Amino acid sequence: MEKINKLQIHTVMKIPKGKVELFKQFAAESIRLTNERDTGVLKQDWFVSSDRTKGVIREEYKDSEAVLEHMGNMSELRELSSNFSFDHVNVYGDPSPELLEATKGADMRVYSFSQGLDEMIET
Repeated sequence: MEKINKLQIHTVMKIPKGKVELFKQFAAESIRLTNERDTGVLKQDWFVSSDRTKGVIREEYKDSEAVLEHMGNMSELRELSSNFSFDHVNVYGDPSPELLEATKGADMRVYSFSQGLDEMIET
């Protein structure tokens, strides 16, 4: 099995009734801080479910160290993020032992790479 350093993380959060705009503010602040401080975030997309009860954050990082850096850089958003609860987190790739230790206790599911398609080319 091929080891993948790059990580994709999909976080599902519960949005309490009436807090969608606050969730969008949380997203905007997170994106701003990520742009200003992080060095290893490759992608960060935020989504709101059609029933407005869940938010999904899809992120891609160059490696586990980039995730740890991001977690440290987001510490000032703790008060804002406390308005939302985590439903679960899916990690795609092979997180380092340090990242697994830092996220111990979280409802995190890790999926190791099996196989895939890099790019489809139409003929």
